[in-house]
Amino acid sequence: MSEPKLYKNLINGQWVESATGRTFENRNPADTRDVVGVFQDSDERDVRAAVEAAQRAYTTWRLVPAPKRGEILFKAAQLLVERKEQYARDMTREMGKVLAETRGDVQEAIDMCFFMAGEGRRLYGQTTPSEMPNKFQMSVRQPLGVCGLITPWNFPMAIPSWKILPALLVGNTVVIKPASDTPLSVLNLVQCLLDAGVPDGAINIVTGSGSKVGEPLMRHPDVKVISFTGSTEVGSRVARVGAEGMKHVSLEMGGKNPMIVMDDANLDLVVEGALWGAFGTSGQRCTATSRLIAHRAIVGELTERLGDRAERLVIGNGLEPTTQMGPSINQAQLETVMEYVRVGQSEGARLVCGGLRLNEGALGHGYFHQPTIFTDVKRSMRIAQEESFGPVL
Repeated sequence: MSEPKLYKNLINGQWVESATGRTFENRNPADTRDVVGVFQDSDERDVRAAVEAAQRAYTTWRLVPAPKRGEILFKAAQLLVERKEQYARDMTREMGKVLAETRGDVQEAIDMCFFMAGEGRRLYGQTTPSEMPNKFQMSVRQPLGVCGLITPWNFPMAIPSWKILPALLVGNTVVIKPASDTPLSVLNLVQCLLDAGVPDGAINIVTGSGSKVGEPLMRHPDVKVISFTGSTEVGSRVARVGAEGMKHVSLEMGGKNPMIVMDDANLDLVVEGALWGAFGTSGQRCTATSRLIAHRAIVGELTERLGDRAERLVIGNGLEPTTQMGPSINQAQLETVMEYVRVGQSEGARLVCGGLRLNEGALGHGYFHQPTIFTDVKRSMRIAQEESFGPVL
């Protein structure tokens, strides 16, 4: 096998090694023998260099007319369309979800590029009547400066696109720390932006841990905006840090979403929706259907049908066309899922199906867990209140 590719940080338009000289491996969660790439294990020195580059670029990027910035994003969208299949396959290798999902992930970035491109001609201000004579009142939109973006691994191109593209469109510059489990998808997205004409320093990438990269990024005095997607625990910390620095903060955190099914529902549609909601992306979504609240008149039939379908889902490598559900992202997340299954059983919930790690044959090199359904769940139970972030309904 060939040596895995070495990827570098992007600072001021240059691909550079980290100041630490250290790297980390990005491995396929469906087959840990497959090294997707080697990435920079950075620290606060790299963050400082990236923020300084973004601050310098801001002085000129903010003066580019917004319609022209939109035209660059339109070109990036066209490049994403051309590269969609390769980027989807890269994402499946590094994140694990099936190709149908990763193609959708890339498509979200494409759609966001086209959407923001159009917004370049719609950055309207306001005019309002004045209460004073001979006065004219108007407002205009102004960029804020350097934006620090911290993104998760479950939607590794879609979520970065939601943050990067609006920031660039309105004239801000960006430093992004992608999730260490899925940095390649962010690099792929940014490569399209560079190829489309985003100038040096307007967007910068620093890979590494939350403590060594994320923390100094959100504390840097020149970072005016922090946008974070991830756990509620970390998000609350980001909010405190942002408040201390009087920064603009955007947070997207966890959830425990219920599907509510009444007695007149079409159960064929319910089963399809619940299976996708609970087990799509292996349950690794803040929008996952982790609870189902069913009318007592149909709960028995619905539980039986869901259990039967869940047991027949095809689990495996997402690159295989027949696979319907992939692995957990890493060992720690798999262990979290297994712990919540144990907790559910200890609390007295009844296991309908699943409940076990899958580690035989081809699955033995990945982080696979059976689709799992509990019933007789009380609202006071931990599994009804806490986010397992796994294939547990």
